[in-house]
Amino acid sequence: MSLLKITTFQTYLFWENIDKNLQNIGLRLSSIREKTDIIVLPEMFTTGFSMNATHLAEPMEGRTMQWMHDQARKFDCVVTGSIIIKERGSYFNRLIWMRQDGSYEKYDKRHLFGLGKEDDIYKAGNTKLFVELKGWTIFPAICYDLRFPVWLRNNNIEYDMLLIVANWPERRSLHWRTLIPARAIENQVYVVAVNRVGHDGNEVYHSGDSMCIDPSGNVVYYKPNDDDLYTFTISKEALEKNRRAFPFLKDADGFKLLDLMD
Repeated sequence: MSLLKITTFQTYLFWENIDKNLQNIGLRLSSIREKTDIIVLPEMFTTGFSMNATHLAEPMEGRTMQWMHDQARKFDCVVTGSIIIKERGSYFNRLIWMRQDGSYEKYDKRHLFGLGKEDDIYKAGNTKLFVELKGWTIFPAICYDLRFPVWLRNNNIEYDMLLIVANWPERRSLHWRTLIPARAIENQVYVVAVNRVGHDGNEVYHSGDSMCIDPSGNVVYYKPNDDDLYTFTISKEALEKNRRAFPFLKDADGFKLLDLMD
């Protein structure tokens, strides 16, 4: 039986203050006492959802990458979340999947939030990331990606868990709380979604609502409004039992995405 232990940190983010966020998150993580496999942080966890990339972007060899490696090594687990990166003259909202040994994978947010002018500042990614951990295939995505089911569709049963990191505002929390269970049910996967809490520098309030939903749409974990560092376990055996009992994915339409641009 393959169990995966996940620690999510729904946290307040200090606006555009990398040092303070790294200090605060590191301090809070130090309270973890049980062994975990993954620590999940929100989208842009060092800055909040900022368009001030010119002043906030870091290189791939920057301090936050080193900090993530330090935390992964300290807790002997993967650490993941997204940060603002500058590479080859472009800015990216980039999720980092940092392993204990310092090796990592990256995913650049595919769907940029036009309502917030994110697409004016950042360059969109065009490649999905699938990572393997303890017999699980995990598909990381970022915030606004949640609204686009074709991108997230579990085509040919490619993945077992969808991981969403976000800065999703409270004013649209109904959409968040509706779409996450929908993605779990339609793709027959666990969905782990980690949001931030509190007001950002634009006075936009975030209510958290971080959650884990199982393939049947049942709530494994849900937390509104407050900072919360929480560890829970999900079961691959339960996932496979669901897929055997309800083999819906074999009847799905096959397709390929052909319009991705460099």
